[in-house]
Amino acid sequence: MGLVSLLFNPRRRKTALALAKAARERGMSVAEFTASLSREDLARYVAPDKKAPKVEMPDVALFGLPSDADVTRAEFIRDREIDEARQALVTGGWQPAAQLLSEIGADWDRRVTLVRHLGEVVANDEIGLDHWQSERPGDADAAAVNAESLVQLAWQVRSGLGAEHVSREQFQKFFAILESAVPAAHEVAALAPEDPTPWVTMLAVARGRQYDNDAFREVWEQLVARDPVNLPAHSSALQYWCEKWFGSHELMWAFAEEGAAKHPKLAVLPLVAAHEAEYRGVEDAWRNPLVAPAVDRLLPWLEGEGRDAPGTATSRAYAARALVELGRGEEAVEQFRYLGVHADANMWAYSNKGPIVEFRKIRYLACHLAEKAKSTVE
Repeated sequence: MGLVSLLFNPRRRKTALALAKAARERGMSVAEFTASLSREDLARYVAPDKKAPKVEMPDVALFGLPSDADVTRAEFIRDREIDEARQALVTGGWQPAAQLLSEIGADWDRRVTLVRHLGEVVANDEIGLDHWQSERPGDADAAAVNAESLVQLAWQVRSGLGAEHVSREQFQKFFAILESAVPAAHEVAALAPEDPTPWVTMLAVARGRQYDNDAFREVWEQLVARDPVNLPAHSSALQYWCEKWFGSHELMWAFAEEGAAKHPKLAVLPLVAAHEAEYRGVEDAWRNPLVAPAVDRLLPWLEGEGRDAPGTATSRAYAARALVELGRGEEAVEQFRYLGVHADANMWAYSNKGPIVEFRKIRYLACHLAEKAKSTVE
């Protein structure tokens, strides 16, 4: 919008004058100053529209939800045993982690989840793992944590920024660490041939090392041969098949549809696909015909067998968003009751306003839809 056009509208004129004053104070032209502002900063200079109707936000407390002020993006581990094992490893105590991994057995989703949390700890401090491997050389569980820690460390070095913001030195270190994760993961596979965990680790390696589609499928085949319905693995693979990595919208949706048909817990995949497509600018992504049936397949799982399963909180976050998009406010509010104050699911962080703001926004919409549905019935 040009500066001249602003002057023909009183509200726009006030905005233009405010920008001109601020630019002058900084010794800049209006164009230079405006270009230096983020959207949020620019919005502060826009005069309020007195004619615009005031939107009353629903009181979330009336729906049994915690206040806005209590919402946090801090990671919350709902599985008490996993959290305790992780906390012990932070201080160098490896025994609780070793004990829990032994008890988990073939509960592969939970095993992968625990190994990921432990790998994150080791990526920041190796002392616990050093003691573990010293006391139990050749231990498959310790080896699994070691392989995962290398992947976690590599992604820390790279950072979560776009490639254009990552330095050449960061990329060099990133690829070097990922390369060392390959033999580490293969060591785990040799020590525990039936375990899908090292192959879940390899999926992250494959994405980071930019495997082509055929090479990625080779890793995937090793994974599904051991656990065809592993939720962490499917979530990781869906990212690979996204357009922003090495796939396309068509490949992403096809993968999501195939996974959702396997098991109710994997019905979250079309919801993830819709969110990814929306992020890439696809209009009406949530109107994809796969979304509504996926929600209806996922919800009974979340309320039944999967109520306390690993990944349930993240699945509920996607379900809440999908239910709002489908106009099913009361059901969305129920998902937010479970989520409580926790905006730690990665999907909330896609918003440029931050996860807390995004979480609150969708929660408001859920309450608004529920309130509207209630008043219609009455």
